[in-house]
Order: sequence, then C-alpha cells, then structure tokens
Amino acid sequence: MERNGKHNFSLLLVDDEATILSSLKRVFRQASYDLHTARDGETALEILEKTRIDAALVDLMMPGMSGMELLVNIRQRWPAVKVIILTGYGGVREAVEAIQMGAVDFLQKPFENESLLARFDQLHQIWRLEQENQRLKDQIQFKFGFDQLIGNTGPMLNLKRMILQVALSDASILVQGETGTGKELVARAIHHHSTRKGHPFVPVDCASISDSVMGSELFGHVKGAFTGAHESTSGLVRTAHTGTLFLDEVGELPLNMQVKLLRTIQEREVRPVGGSRNFSVDVRFLAATNRNLEEEVALGRFRQDLYYRLNVVVMTIPPLRDRRDDVPLLAHHFCNRFPSSTGEVKPLSDEVLCALMAYDWPGNVRELENVVRRAVAMGQDRVISLHDLPESLYAGPKQSCPPDASKVFVEGDSLEAYELVAISSALEKCAGNRKRASMMLGIGEATLYRKLKKYDL
Repeated sequence: MERNGKHNFSLLLVDDEATILSSLKRVFRQASYDLHTARDGETALEILEKTRIDAALVDLMMPGMSGMELLVNIRQRWPAVKVIILTGYGGVREAVEAIQMGAVDFLQKPFENESLLARFDQLHQIWRLEQENQRLKDQIQFKFGFDQLIGNTGPMLNLKRMILQVALSDASILVQGETGTGKELVARAIHHHSTRKGHPFVPVDCASISDSVMGSELFGHVKGAFTGAHESTSGLVRTAHTGTLFLDEVGELPLNMQVKLLRTIQEREVRPVGGSRNFSVDVRFLAATNRNLEEEVALGRFRQDLYYRLNVVVMTIPPLRDRRDDVPLLAHHFCNRFPSSTGEVKPLSDEVLCALMAYDWPGNVRELENVVRRAVAMGQDRVISLHDLPESLYAGPKQSCPPDASKVFVEGDSLEAYELVAISSALEKCAGNRKRASMMLGIGEATLYRKLKKYDL
C-alpha cells in the first residue's frame, strides 16, 4: 500500500507450512508493513517480479526450490532486498552459509515473537534511513534553476528560454534528443520552474519495465488482481498526483499500454489493474524519446492520437557535436564533480581540451561525463593529459585544432572552425557521399547542403 505517494516498508513471508505462515501474519499484523506471503519459492519469485519488496523472511527447508536457491535468485535479481533466513533445529550451519551468500541474519524455529519483531524493526529503521538519504540526495542533485543544464552556446540558451516559456503552462511536452543529451534534466527543469514545483516529480523509464508488469507499475492494481497481489497499490500515475509524470523513452510503450495512457490523459482518470473504480488524477505529462515518433506512427508502432496528445509542445535538445563550445564548460564541471582520490580537482591540459573539442561525441554529454570521470580516476599526474583519455578519442584521423586552444575556448568563437572540421572529416570518411555523411553527423541532408554552401566545400 502507498500513502500520500510514499512507499510503505514491504515484507515477503515465505514458508511451505500454512500454520507457520498464519502465525507469522498474526505476529506482523501489529506492524505497519505491507505483507505478502508465499508457500514456495516459485510463487515468491512471481511476487517479487510484480511487487516492490524491501525485505523477506525465507524458510530454509522447503520442497521444490529451497530457501537457499531462493536467496541466490533474490541476491542476483533484487540485491536491495534484505533477506532473513528462518531455519529449524539443527540448521545453523546452513543458515551461516546463507549469511555468507548474502542473507542479513537468520532465526531459529521456534522463534520468539518479540525477537522477530525487533529484528525486522531494525531493518525497517535502516530502510527508512536509506529512503531519507536518497530523498536528500535527490533534492541536492536537482535543486537547481539551470545549474545542471550547462552550456552558453546559442542552442542551449534557446533551450533554456523555451523551458521558461512552457514551464508555467500545463501543456504536455515531448522532449526529443539523442541518447545522453540530458532529456530528464530538461524535464526536471520544466517541473522546477512550473507551478507544480513543490509537488512530486515522478520519472518512469518505459524501456526498463517489462510488459507483464507495465500496467501495474503505471496504473496500480487492486488486491487479488493477479497471483501475489496481496495488497492494492496506487501506481506511478497516482503517485504523481498534483505533480509531474515524466515518461522517459515513451516510444518503448507497448500498444495496449498506449491505449490506457491515452485514456488517462484524456479523461484525467486512472483505473487500477483488476479494479472497477476510476480515480481522478491531476498530473502534467512530460515525455521523452530518442526515436522519431512520426516514423513510428507511420509504421503502426505508435498511436497517432497519443502522439498528438503528447507533443502539444516539442522541445529538441541539441546533440553535443552541435554545441562544441560547451564542451570545455562541461568537462571542467565534471572535473569539479569528480575530484581525484586525494580530493584535488585535476585541470585539463590544452591538448586534452583540443581532443575533446574535435571528437564527435556520439554518446553526447553522458559519454563526455564518463570520459572525464575515467580520466580523473586513471590519471597518474596532477594534470589530465592526452594518454588519460580513451584511445578512440585521439587515435583516429587527426583533426586540426586552433593553435591556441585555451584562448579559443574562452573566447567561444571556435564553433565554425570545428564544424568545418567535422563536416570535412565526415565527407572524407564517406567518400563524398552526402547522405551517409549527414547520417554520420546526425543532421538532415538539407542542413548539410546549406553548410556545404556556407563553407564553400
């Protein structure tokens, strides 16, 4: 169960003996936990796949899948779940082995109710601290106006102006951009500058949720809707009530979920899986994709009516190669964000800045962040030098670099020079084929043609 958009501590009890399960449920009834029960390992795994579980009490000796096998499954697939093993008389050696394999503790049958409750109360307190720490980290990380959206080039300034313009409306917004450009940061900036700022911002990675649980995750479910649904859940749409729901990689939604989402947006209502009652919701919808949704609509993979609902306003984040003058700003930001093991901030050498500016960054800002982080961690000197970068950044065809790179970067007037280098290099690699070159550069053929005329190539 969720209250006010907050997830309760969820406990899974697994024992093949019905009398023990019944006894355990009576013991925990006085606690404010969300309880789920299973009489075998297979059912327990089904519950874990469909429901968020924080801790589990697992009987060691069960027919079929043993408690040890279930523990191994949980540790591999849901490492955050804290498992306590329940063992009978004489099973201490196996219980100790279970702890070595990742269980946090074990209890022997017959157990004292007070000891059982006290141990899970400790786990509950640890869980609450972890939740609070994560909440504070999120607040610190995203307490910003535009300080997370780094860049002073024309494309980024235009993007920030547009964010301010659209933030105060409640229109649905479709954020487009290549992988790694920072689509979630833009969505958070929109939320931060909106009238919903003090209310929930709920991000949903549509690509990471399996089709089998998508409906339950988004719209919630009622108790008994499917195997293991022992309690009702609100779902992410209702969790975002009065706030913003950000659907990242919305192009990955299966068609049946697109129908449900469309109805939710149109009617401002949500019906949980297995339920007969609709719940009103007040949610602003933001969506993001790196796909061309118009092409997806033409291919029948994305509903046209949902597409028109989501793209009331379209915002396109420029790829990093189209704002190369922001590369030094971003690189220095990441150097400050990831200091060395000694705590010092390593500066970037001029040749490193030149290499970073000349590279095309197919992975965009995320790739640059990873490159700088690696260079700081791997570098042996006090200054990050060329050999601290991945070889792919400088081992390819050499590209020209302005003679005094550091001054060019500060003055911010080198974009055309690097654009010329990028276009020339792409044409050379593609043997003059403009279509292939435009695809390599990530721009349209018409844009490439205009630039060829501009640079008299």
